[in-house]
Amino acid sequence: MVASSQSAPAEAYAAARSRAARPRLTEFVQTLAFELDGFQHTACAALEEGHGVLVCAPTGAGKTVVGEFAVHLALAQGQKCFYTTPIKALSNQKYADLVERHGASAVGLLTGDQAINGDAQVVVMTTEVLRNMIYAGSRQLEHLGYVVMDEVHYLADRFRGAVWEEVILQLPEHVSLVSLSATVSNAEEFGDWLVTVRGDTTVVVDEHRPVPLWQHMMVGNRLLDLFAGETSAGELKVDPDLVRHTKELDRQSSMAQWDRGGRGRGRTGPPRRTGFRPPSRTTVIDRLDREGLLPAITFVFSRAGCDAAVGQCVRSGLRLTTEEEAEEIRRTVERRTAELPQADLAVLGYWEWRDALERGIAAHHAGMLPAFKETVEELFVRGLVRAVFATETLALGINMPARTVVLERLVKYNGESHAELTPGEYTQLTGRAGRRGIDVEGHAVVVWQPGVDPEQVAGLASTRTYPLRSSFRPGYNMAVNLVGRLGTEDARELLELSFGQFQADRSVVGLARRIERNVEALAGYAKSLECHLGDFREYAALRRRVAEREKALSRQGVAQRREAAADSLRALRPGDVIAVPAGRRAGLAVVLDPGIGAGGDPRPLVLNEDRWAGRLSAADFPAPVEPLGRMRLPKRVDHRAPRVRRDLASSLRNTGIVAPPTERRRARGAVDDPELATLRRALRAHPCHGCADREAHARWAERYARLERDTEQLRQKVRATTHSLARSFDRIRALLAERGYLDGEQVTEHGERLARLWGESDLLTAECLRHGAWDGLEPAELASVVSALVYESRRDHGPMPRVPSGAVSDALAATVRLWAELEGDERRHKVERTREPDLGFAWPMHRWARGESLAAVLTAAEQNGVELSAGDFVRWCRQVLDLLDQVAAVAGRGSGVGRAAATAISAIRRGVVAVGTG
Repeated sequence: MVASSQSAPAEAYAAARSRAARPRLTEFVQTLAFELDGFQHTACAALEEGHGVLVCAPTGAGKTVVGEFAVHLALAQGQKCFYTTPIKALSNQKYADLVERHGASAVGLLTGDQAINGDAQVVVMTTEVLRNMIYAGSRQLEHLGYVVMDEVHYLADRFRGAVWEEVILQLPEHVSLVSLSATVSNAEEFGDWLVTVRGDTTVVVDEHRPVPLWQHMMVGNRLLDLFAGETSAGELKVDPDLVRHTKELDRQSSMAQWDRGGRGRGRTGPPRRTGFRPPSRTTVIDRLDREGLLPAITFVFSRAGCDAAVGQCVRSGLRLTTEEEAEEIRRTVERRTAELPQADLAVLGYWEWRDALERGIAAHHAGMLPAFKETVEELFVRGLVRAVFATETLALGINMPARTVVLERLVKYNGESHAELTPGEYTQLTGRAGRRGIDVEGHAVVVWQPGVDPEQVAGLASTRTYPLRSSFRPGYNMAVNLVGRLGTEDARELLELSFGQFQADRSVVGLARRIERNVEALAGYAKSLECHLGDFREYAALRRRVAEREKALSRQGVAQRREAAADSLRALRPGDVIAVPAGRRAGLAVVLDPGIGAGGDPRPLVLNEDRWAGRLSAADFPAPVEPLGRMRLPKRVDHRAPRVRRDLASSLRNTGIVAPPTERRRARGAVDDPELATLRRALRAHPCHGCADREAHARWAERYARLERDTEQLRQKVRATTHSLARSFDRIRALLAERGYLDGEQVTEHGERLARLWGESDLLTAECLRHGAWDGLEPAELASVVSALVYESRRDHGPMPRVPSGAVSDALAATVRLWAELEGDERRHKVERTREPDLGFAWPMHRWARGESLAAVLTAAEQNGVELSAGDFVRWCRQVLDLLDQVAAVAGRGSGVGRAAATAISAIRRGVVAVGTG
């Protein structure tokens, strides 16, 4: 007790000193309604002490508190803070949070759709906006003190990840960087890189979930625990009852399939329903509701599946809300969708969507209208919607925690094929379960299907290896911007500092160690093959040359003999009697059909003495074949008839022709080859040829040669990896210089245009503007053509979509021609190729820009073979708007193309497209 009373004043004194040393953190903590966790306090303290920070923690652990402290520091110190996010929806959400905390005058928002108070002290933006600011040398970067990069693990994204590294590498040195990441297994490596490029950075890793996660499997109507305690080694143990139960159901299911497929064929009456049936979605939600495990997010991995799930629940009569909650939902829906045109509500499926919401049920996927998705998010966070069926896009950043996460399947379509979930994907999805401050525990439920092994699920749930891998690669826009800002040499040095090159160089360390070990081993081998009579390595090289020449001559001889045999087969005629020299069909045979096809190898149809009829090839004859005689054949020979084969075989035997004995042929090529003869003489004349230990030395020489080949392959790998990004940059520069965008160290006028064009088709856009491919187009026509550079069909196959005739068709043809020329240059320079223009959105875009209704546009798209939901339509329209905005700025609003682009923007930004864009 004495020790306790003595320690209390000491702890109080230490706490007081800490508060005095970090006054800003003390102020910040006093504004919070909760105490900081250890990792949050550590990261915030490091930030106040002037360090950059990298925080890696599970979803829902409270990483954003550290970002909010950076905002607090910036406001207190009179500096600016930029809070960057990977997606617009997350930017909008964070903007609303910060406005509520600091007031609208202190906070701004910059996304592709909206620009609100952009000169504020705190600005929330997408990461691309900050990248563009850096390249443009924006005055908004003045007095910037802090940059928060939320969801920084997005730098692994193969399409957009490079943007994060561009920002990290090019931010001014004095800016403190706050990087917030999901848990990754190589956080220390990422932290080491940040120290290299940004200076002093504190890495804070916390793998502890603030809300414990319980893993379950739903087998039929039973909800079973996945784990049952731990093994003696401290590892989680799969519940043996669950394993037994699922194995038995698997056996019954396979028996039922056999029963349906085989035994029931002669049975009369209705078919008997056999086998295991997974629980319906309604059953799963109802069971979770009875267990008190709602609200829940069910991941379905298919847009159509999400919508179908909602429909099933509604048709079953499922209702998860009270009358008062339904009324509140209706008020929220009306407030959120007040701007939607009344005429579009039916085609948007508004009434069905609202009816499901009032029952507490909703879908959430990229094909939904943004206003619908945002309404679902608000109602779910408020606890009014209690069952959401979502695709995996919901797991990326949006703050929608649930008590329970349900996975219907452990397989999803990754854009190319159906693949099993990785441990990282499983952890990211189930990380939504458990709401901090609300739930005591979260729950992850996998719906069992026949063939799913609980051990496999346990492996996904307990694996913690998901490293962050850089996707950084230079592109055209990046190249001209870097050359313009830094010059070629400094740009190459910057690329060498990227996380991608950092990881590549680290992989080289392992290769270098292997090379070092191999070199040591080679020295030992060299000692073992030393010969007192002379240089045995020289002798071994001669032996290898002899062996290689013999193999070459053998291959050459085989090829020549095969061709000679084929020529002889072409000369055969029906009735020729030949000898098949070897194999199961050896002996006499009569040719029934020469089998000479158009341009192909001859495949004569023959019949032998044993009544076998079939086709032979040149491979059956090691030497040219010569007819031994002839026999008469009937006019029509049906070799499939047993009687015909019997009679012909008898006639063949009665011809009196005898097959000659087979001779063992010697390959003359090796004997007659002067090069081989010279090598053999040199071999016999070498001093080491007479060594008594010659064969022992030769075995060591063979090992030496094999290891030397392996070592050279490793060296080639090192050469390919080292400076790989800089070499890629050099190839891109060469292509740009060839096309007139760079002139040595100078960015040309065309290059200046390219520097202001962003997107995967940046150079193609610049080429279209440069060559006048879009000159003279009306606004709707320009919008239609530009859509081909942003739109990407969800299907890679299908008929060619129709496009508007006349000017649009001509401009699209010119665009595709320019793409084909560009792709040819890209192949020649060995750089990543620009995606082919996709014409699937040209008609819908043209109709919308002309002022047609949403219903007419979507109906026409469907008739044209293009699958287009309202949400997809709005999303693609906004991407077209973004590119048109760039075109208007680059071409100049005084030019014809610039004016057409500006007018097209106004024509497109209406109705559902304009809702929520500010």
